[in-house]
Amino acid sequence: MATVEECRAALDKLVEQFDGISAEDRAKHVVERRLACRISDLGVTFFGRLHRNGLDPFKEVPPEDGRPAEVKLTLKSEDLISMVNGELDMGRALLGGRVKIDASLSDLLRLRKLL
Repeated sequence: MATVEECRAALDKLVEQFDGISAEDRAKHVVERRLACRISDLGVTFFGRLHRNGLDPFKEVPPEDGRPAEVKLTLKSEDLISMVNGELDMGRALLGGRVKIDASLSDLLRLRKLL
């Protein structure tokens, strides 16, 4: 089991990786969405926001507007770190039940093209 700090560092790395996606691909596939990433084995949830200009840093406090996240991920700490480091494929993790995503079908298809 990883620590909250290691998960936070992995999410920071994910934000950096997202910055590497071309502006053209972001324009085609990104719509603004609020994100919630629940780390089930640590009992912590990180909140972020995806938009055409990038991915905002994740925080441990929900957004002030109180609106729920449109994309919700649930996974274990080690799986988060493995996925961000490219050691665990998102598709395999989903099919194997290691990652749960609660989002609309259109959001899932868009995210798949970005990951």
